[in-house]
Amino acid sequence: MNMAKPYYAVIFTSTRTEGDNGYGEMAQRMEVLASEQPGFLGVESARNEVGITISYWESLAAIADWKAHADHLFAQQKGISNWYQWYKVRICLVEREYDFNK
Repeated sequence: MNMAKPYYAVIFTSTRTEGDNGYGEMAQRMEVLASEQPGFLGVESARNEVGITISYWESLAAIADWKAHADHLFAQQKGISNWYQWYKVRICLVEREYDFNK
């Protein structure tokens, strides 16, 4: 992903409860829905004992709109009641980036 700077990264770090319980399907649905939102720039995700999902956004307003989206609110409630033991959200301003690609 090569995005114009600055932009924002929302870092969602979590530990899960046992079993899938519909989590995988909802995670895919939320990724598709987020990608359709104004201001969405991309997403990266990895899961082992700790899961980390980073979504990228053009503005704080776009992040707030996504957080308040009705389907996302439903997923957040299911996450608290069914899927997560713990989570933390960090919102960061990305001013600079670099990468390596062979």
